[in-house]
Amino acid sequence: MNNESFIERIKMYVRDVAIEDVILNLNKPPGRKPRQRHVIQSQWFNNLCSNDQNILKEIIQEAIDEAIFGFLATLDGVRIIEDNDEQKGEFKLTYTLGDKKERLNDPDKEYLHDIYNSLTNPE
Repeated sequence: MNNESFIERIKMYVRDVAIEDVILNLNKPPGRKPRQRHVIQSQWFNNLCSNDQNILKEIIQEAIDEAIFGFLATLDGVRIIEDNDEQKGEFKLTYTLGDKKERLNDPDKEYLHDIYNSLTNPE
């Protein structure tokens, strides 16, 4: 697996599934006895007209995209999470399959957050 296939899988199995799950839960809260806040959210969502529901779906997608983008920017080392710039660490994300190892957030290759952005905002 290389950095591009990793991001394709993040998009498919994390982003797309999260969007779908949020919308499904808004339509009908999961479980036999859903939490009260989920019931209230579902009632509100189901009372929206279809245009407003679509706008909310777009907002949900953008929120998920922003969260994943920020997380990937952190893994790439361009979004700092340390309190002190002088003691900045480095994340090394490695995919291992048998004896083969591939660094996915190699600073000498395209950034993960840029790959993600190109897949989710192909404008």
